[in-house]
Amino acid sequence: MELDRIDMAILEHLQTHGRATTIELSEAVALSPSPSHRRVKMLEDAGIIRGYVAVLDQEKVGLPVNAFVTVKLSLHSDAALANFERAIEACPEVMEMYEMTGARDYLMRVVAPDLGAFEAFLRGVVMRITGVQSVESAMALKRIVYRTKLPLRQRGK
Repeated sequence: MELDRIDMAILEHLQTHGRATTIELSEAVALSPSPSHRRVKMLEDAGIIRGYVAVLDQEKVGLPVNAFVTVKLSLHSDAALANFERAIEACPEVMEMYEMTGARDYLMRVVAPDLGAFEAFLRGVVMRITGVQSVESAMALKRIVYRTKLPLRQRGK
């Protein structure tokens, strides 16, 4: 799907105002409500808008620990990679996971209520997954930048 200026404006607005009504959105992008609604529906159907969420304050809900974990697997077959990925997908503590280039195979951001819970997750879950060769972790001291909004306007459109 080719995105035009109005689509980009809709996406830009919804990233900041996910609960905007059709009227509010149409005013923000200078389009009448009916075409605004149709465009949002097309963006949803195309999978560009994947869903709507509430962004929570991690500390206020009792999950202040952010840990970044790198994992190296002993085997790199498709089956070994799929097994590890499937096991991690089932872990709600893992907020993000990326397959990486370089010395490590995966990078994960893990949240926990405290260091004990994080250690229990590492020892009780990650280290028990078949094929895990080594794990390294780094604890975040303070979040400096956190965004959920993609920089759409910087794409040159």
